[in-house]
Amino acid sequence: MQFRNVAVIIPCYNEALTIGKVIDDYHAALPGAMVYVYDNNSSDDTSQIAKQHGAIVRFEPRQGKGNVCRQMFRDIDADCYLMVDGDDTYDEAKAVDMVLPILNGEADMTVGDRLSNGTYAEENKRAFHGFGNNLVRFMIKWIYGYAFDDVMTGYRAMSRPFVKTFPVMSEGFQIETELSIHAVDRRWRIKDIPIVYRDRPEGSVSKLDTFGDGFKVIAMIGALFKDYRPLKFFSLIAAVLLIVGLFFGIPVIFDFVHTGLVERLPTAILAVAFVFLSGLCLTTGLILDSVAKIERKEWELKVYDEFQK
Repeated sequence: MQFRNVAVIIPCYNEALTIGKVIDDYHAALPGAMVYVYDNNSSDDTSQIAKQHGAIVRFEPRQGKGNVCRQMFRDIDADCYLMVDGDDTYDEAKAVDMVLPILNGEADMTVGDRLSNGTYAEENKRAFHGFGNNLVRFMIKWIYGYAFDDVMTGYRAMSRPFVKTFPVMSEGFQIETELSIHAVDRRWRIKDIPIVYRDRPEGSVSKLDTFGDGFKVIAMIGALFKDYRPLKFFSLIAAVLLIVGLFFGIPVIFDFVHTGLVERLPTAILAVAFVFLSGLCLTTGLILDSVAKIERKEWELKVYDEFQK
């Protein structure tokens, strides 16, 4: 079986130790597929080795995985895009299982799940990565109601309409979270594919800053929550402000009922301010929700156009 309509896309930064094997593995796993390596300012021989192993090599000067993905999605035309990392941690034997649901029209994004079979917990030696993944999964489940098996994995296959209508906003490792939230919010068809995970080989170094990038991911979730679900976002803030306002205001009201006087005027003013801000937040949410619905309708029409191509 030939996979000439599949593009294997590999964002890379200093992966000279593993990139050659990764390219060879996916050439073998997906005969006929085009393998693209985007070198993101590597200081080693990543690009030279990638060329020697038959990949199409391009360069992205803006640092960060999100920036690389944005350019890959703009440049490359294919029916199916299989995104993998250049560190040889993902299971190339599952490549066909990843792309077939896309090619057969059964899914718009498949997600390589490292967690279900326990191999990530066994192989991953970096502290807090598992905790961070579970935290992000919980937040997405709470906000959007969808439970990913593995939200932070970089092993994904995507359809052309998904890729060409996806607005990449992140610059770095937030891209996986952004892809996941976009897929859920826009109601794309998602399929989890269990894969075997293996840790980086000796001498290969992760580029992920556990705490720095972790905070950026959480900030990205909050920003997308505000953009995609503004009514829910601002309603939560309004509820908190209302509770605080009532906390300060109810004792003042009781005093007024019993004495006929507002004895704590500053507290009363503070309570009114919180209640006013609560109403303002709710109004903001209602307005932005209308704007978001208009944007969603325009986006849906853009998706229809992509399916016609």
